[in-house]
Amino acid sequence: MKNIDDLLNLEGKVAIVTGGAKGIGYGISYRLAEAGAKVVIADMDEEATQKATQELVDRGWSAEVYRLDVSNEEEVTRLVNYCQEKLGSIDILVNNAGIYPAVPVAQMSAEQFDKVISVNLRSVFLTTKYVAEVMKNHGGGKIINITSIDALHPSSIGLAHYDASKHAVWGFTKNSALELAEHKIWVNAIAPGGIATPGAAEAGQGMPAEQIEAQTKTFMAKIPMRRIGEPDEIGTVALFLASDMSSYMTGEQIVVDGGALLA
Repeated sequence: MKNIDDLLNLEGKVAIVTGGAKGIGYGISYRLAEAGAKVVIADMDEEATQKATQELVDRGWSAEVYRLDVSNEEEVTRLVNYCQEKLGSIDILVNNAGIYPAVPVAQMSAEQFDKVISVNLRSVFLTTKYVAEVMKNHGGGKIINITSIDALHPSSIGLAHYDASKHAVWGFTKNSALELAEHKIWVNAIAPGGIATPGAAEAGQGMPAEQIEAQTKTFMAKIPMRRIGEPDEIGTVALFLASDMSSYMTGEQIVVDGGALLA
């Protein structure tokens, strides 16, 4: 039986975190790096990625910058080749990158729908497809997909495209877990509820302060814990799934929502 330090030790592991520069992604990057993993922060926002990477390096941890459009197959394959050639392997993949522009179906364009599906779902397919081949050749690995409580129940009008993508990622998680288990690749998901992130703050920009306050009050009333979650509260769950603490788990989804779905 391993001791607790060994169970949480990711020394020598290479981890890719998509959308890993801010919010939930940074919370995950932080905890994986703290546990000893060499974290590749793959993000479109190069400035934020540089800043996040430097913060981790300044703490004495290992992190690298990689600018990536997760929906672009050629860019994904270049990332995978880079990790193989420079870092030697890929042991952990966290599919965190995602967008959620609020648009009612009646006003939603086909282009807006396709964009959300491309970033939130196609990316998970692409990274899983190519990273899993590397993991197969190195004896296994961990894939963690960030879904949402919207994969289980809609949270608000205007997110039909987002909800469709997250339901699909949950289905993809279960089926790929079934396919990859024989290769010792465990695939699980985390379904966050309301989390305080820069993206969530940006979503409210341009709205009157009174409207934001009213929406926040309504939303908080649905959460039994009566508070919004912090990115680190997803980061710690990702560490659990990336480590040997979750050695007998695959095809599962952990809901981290302060009890919101209970309401």
